Amino acid sequence: MKCVDDFRLRLGGKELVPIVIGGMGVDISTAELALEAARLGGVGHISDAMINTVTDRHFDTKFVKEKLKKYKFNVANSDKSVVQFNLGELAEATKLHVGRTMERKRGEGLILVNCMEKLTMNAPRETLRVRLEAALDAGIDGITLAAGLHLGSFALIENHPRFRDARLGIIVSSLRALQLFIKKSARTNRLPDYIVIEGPLAGGHLGFGADWAKYDLATIVAEIVQYLRAENLDIPLITAGGIFTGSDAVKFLENGASAVQVATRFTVTRECGLPAEVKQKYFQADEDGIEVNMVSPTGYPMRMLSNSPAIGAGTHPNCESYGYLLDASGSCSYIIAYNREVEAHPDAKRISVMSKTCLCTQMRNFDVWTCGHYAYRLKDTSRKLKDGAYQLLTAEHVFKDYQFSTDGKIALPE
Repeated sequence: MKCVDDFRLRLGGKELVPIVIGGMGVDISTAELALEAARLGGVGHISDAMINTVTDRHFDTKFVKEKLKKYKFNVANSDKSVVQFNLGELAEATKLHVGRTMERKRGEGLILVNCMEKLTMNAPRETLRVRLEAALDAGIDGITLAAGLHLGSFALIENHPRFRDARLGIIVSSLRALQLFIKKSARTNRLPDYIVIEGPLAGGHLGFGADWAKYDLATIVAEIVQYLRAENLDIPLITAGGIFTGSDAVKFLENGASAVQVATRFTVTRECGLPAEVKQKYFQADEDGIEVNMVSPTGYPMRMLSNSPAIGAGTHPNCESYGYLLDASGSCSYIIAYNREVEAHPDAKRISVMSKTCLCTQMRNFDVWTCGHYAYRLKDTSRKLKDGAYQLLTAEHVFKDYQFSTDGKIALPE
């Protein structure tokens, strides 16, 4: 009976344990979590989602405070087009978070940064270029392009001195998305170093529409494997979404995948950035307490725990402080939904906005409890303590369980 450790991911001249910890933002995939993956010989992700907020939390910078101070005059205005990020500060925050992480790296593994195209930040092209270039400047091993087609992302950084040697990958959920990316990036004469194929059972934002349940990860993988073979392209495939055990992973590794990307089981580790009380909510989740909804202003479906405090919250838009989802015209679908509810309930002291959520504020406060489809099985991965709480795990324990387990078994902590 094979286990994950019988396989290796060959990437950038290295042979790695084929386990990738996904990039959960905001600061859920912490530096500590990514560092453990690298130490153990695998691949870890940090996320650059709301990077200014993350550095304020960890390094005592004042980016959010200064941004609010500059644009406080506009708080009551629904037009947020004037609320712009300082690109120098954005680069500084990215270099600080990435650089400090890389300074602490030990082991033979890799650390990548997950970069979401949907963080449009009121200047989509300019802010994306700064985030990508600053991460490369800070010495990141590679970048995973996420939450979007990224049709122009390679072109944004093709003149960077690390464009050829850094590992650059793309997350796709269909063969069509991959074909579009390769076609549009062809001018740069640069193929992705790896492809993450994310299926419909993944956590957080999904690369599908409301009909996500019609799709199957194994089928998508088979289509992409066939395409790559037909095109004589040798690019490692990393499968993601619904891979809950080492045995689940082996099935994909035996059928064309070079590695698996996993995340949900690491949400209940000590190294994960979620508050301890929120980790217990994940342990307590039942199958009927997990939903896919459309509350994200990005327009993508999201999978999360249905008791997430963000659902229905009537938070005043905090774009002057955050504003990471403002489009190029300074608009966000949450602002529209919020104003609609205010107009419908002019005398209400507190309103509820069910159709959308202020993702910036709610993610910053760890109130969007995103999870994979099998999060309800987390209680089976730990031990219930005398006080009714579940024992938190270590990232090393979960990583090695994926690496060495067989027969669908899950090792409980000692």
